[in-house]
Amino acid sequence: MDRQDIAILYSGGRDSLALYALAMIGKHKEIKRPRMIHLLHMLNGMARFPQFPRQRFEIAQKILRGQVPATEYCPDSSYIELDMARLFQGLWLDNYEILMPRFQGKNLVCIACKLGMHAKAIIYCVQNYVPFLLAGYASRQSFYPEQTPVFMQRMAELSLHFGISTAYPLYNDFSDEDITHHLLESYGLPSTGGGEKKCLFCQTLTTAEERHIKAYLDEMVPKIENYIDLTLGGNIKEAAQIFPPGNKCQLQR
Repeated sequence: MDRQDIAILYSGGRDSLALYALAMIGKHKEIKRPRMIHLLHMLNGMARFPQFPRQRFEIAQKILRGQVPATEYCPDSSYIELDMARLFQGLWLDNYEILMPRFQGKNLVCIACKLGMHAKAIIYCVQNYVPFLLAGYASRQSFYPEQTPVFMQRMAELSLHFGISTAYPLYNDFSDEDITHHLLESYGLPSTGGGEKKCLFCQTLTTAEERHIKAYLDEMVPKIENYIDLTLGGNIKEAAQIFPPGNKCQLQR
C-alpha cells in the first residue's frame, strides 16, 4: 500500500490527542493509517507549562504502539515544535490598537494566533513533502471564533493554494465531550486533565461574529499568502518586511 505522511496540529489537549490516536490505529473512515505522523506543536510565546504536550505525546506514543497488531504497519511519529510568535505579533499584537477599531472593537487575538499556526504548518508541510494537514477542531467548541466554519473553510482554501489538503475529521464526531472521553479511554489514554500548555489568551472574552472574522481574514490572508510564498522562495528579507514590528510602524508614520 502506498502510504503518505500526515501532519496534525497538536496542542496536547484531548481533541488533538484523539486525532493522533486515530491516525496511529487507523480506525476512522476519513483517516488512513499514514507512513509518518508529524505532530506540529506551535509556540506562540504566550503559554506556560511548555513541557505538558511533549510529555503527553511520549506517553501516548508508547501506549498506542502497543495496540497496533504485529501483523500491521505501525506509523512512525515525530514531535515538531514550530515557533510562530513573530507571526502572531504581526497578525495582531503589534497593531491591536489600530486593528480593534477597524473590526468594530472585537477581540480577534485567537483568530490571529490560529492563522499564524496554519501558516507555519503549511510552510512545514510544503518543505517536508507532507500532503495532508489535520486539525482536531470540534463542533462543541464552535463558540471559539477559530473553530467556526468560516475560519476552517478559509484555512482549507489557504492550504490548498499551496497544494496541502487540510481537513477536520472530528468536527462533527466530537459534538459532545463524552464522545472524546470514550474514545481516549478505549485506547487507554488520559481523558481528563490538560495536556496542552496554558495560553495567556485562552478563554478571553470575545463577541466576534462571522462577519468580523471574515473581514479580518479578508485583510490578513493575502498578506499570509505573500509571506508563505516569499518564505518558501527563500526571500527572507521580503518575508520579514510583511509584518514589521508595530513600534517601527509607528515611527515611520
